Amino acid sequence: MAVPNRPGGGFSRPPGGGSRPGGGFRGRFLPRKEAEHRINQFIRAQQVRLVGENVTVGIYSVQDAVRMAQEQGLDLVEISPNVDPPVCKIIDYNKFLYDKKKKEKEMKAKSKASEVKEIRFTPNTDDHDFDFKAKHAIEFLKEGNKVKAYVQFKGRAIQFQDRGQLLLLKFAERLAEAGVLENMPKMEGRRMLAMFAPKGKKKS
Repeated sequence: MAVPNRPGGGFSRPPGGGSRPGGGFRGRFLPRKEAEHRINQFIRAQQVRLVGENVTVGIYSVQDAVRMAQEQGLDLVEISPNVDPPVCKIIDYNKFLYDKKKKEKEMKAKSKASEVKEIRFTPNTDDHDFDFKAKHAIEFLKEGNKVKAYVQFKGRAIQFQDRGQLLLLKFAERLAEAGVLENMPKMEGRRMLAMFAPKGKKKS
């Protein structure tokens, strides 16, 4: 059965003082954080509404509800404190908190923003290098990331822009099963760029 901290996070001053200059405390005398939910004898209401599969749903005195929880080796947990009477469940509070944190972690991982991976070519990129980079780009797209592919023109190579465009369009064909071309290749400075998004992802 879980035992929460004292309501309000209070603490007792140790015999003989124990405070540091300035009024601060250290070590085990620091005030503890209040529990996330009121449970068991820390529930303030006189009556509670019990819900759940392991009880007969209804209104009980808090003493009877706590006794019922103790008989099951579980905790009486206040789920909705802002109604009258507050809604409670008889559950394993530690397991409840663990499952809650696990779910929040999973949701956070799913909502993680996708990254933009860069793939660099030159106008003279050979077939072996092209295939190698296409393989990596497909992996990036399947992981949910965007891919920015660009052809870098150096010196006189800038006159071969048509070669760069053909290379990027060929790259788009190779990635067609995993990603979609968001825009036609375009020049930015001495680079020709093309952006790819994972298939099924809306264009931003």
